[in-house]
Amino acid sequence: MAESHLQSPLITASQFFEIWLHFDADGSGYLEGKELQNLIQELQQARKKAGLELSPEMKTFVDQYGQRDDGKIGIVELAHVLPTEDDTKLAEYTDLMLKLFDSNNDGKLELTEMARLLPVQENFLLKFQGVKMCGKEFNKAFELYDQDGNGYIDEHELDALLKDLCEKNKQDLDINNIPTYKKSIMALSDGGKLYRTDLALILCAGDN
Repeated sequence: MAESHLQSPLITASQFFEIWLHFDADGSGYLEGKELQNLIQELQQARKKAGLELSPEMKTFVDQYGQRDDGKIGIVELAHVLPTEDDTKLAEYTDLMLKLFDSNNDGKLELTEMARLLPVQENFLLKFQGVKMCGKEFNKAFELYDQDGNGYIDEHELDALLKDLCEKNKQDLDINNIPTYKKSIMALSDGGKLYRTDLALILCAGDN
């Protein structure tokens, strides 16, 4: 799977994270030692097999780390090496992944944090990239579904919000997956209370 992704002229955000999970074998949050050498070797082989040349970023990466045993690279650095379809989307997705799962705020995803990531690997976060609202729309929606006006959305209010989102965005969201969506989003909550800033990580695209 990872090899076929590395052969692609452009890599999607979800493919990028599949590549990361494949090579970060020990879940340390970095690629280092044999992991890094395996990536370099498979990257060179995959590009050659696909008849593609290494990009300038890839060449620099290979030159810098190819002959070193002590090098290591993080998820953000690797995002700048591999050719992605949409750098902005990948940057947002990487940032969101770190916000959601980097529980100790060290800028990398460790084994225990990866364990939280795996259940939502079915493109959960990417699905919501397509239904994000501007800041004004998001605030209006939050106030609408915060039915009791207590400043947060509980599980029942979120259920109503997700049902409406699924109805309006059938191409992106599957109404049959609402329990999965709800479970993953409620993981952001504070004791079952989903505050505006928490929900904004998933549904708000910006301030405009």
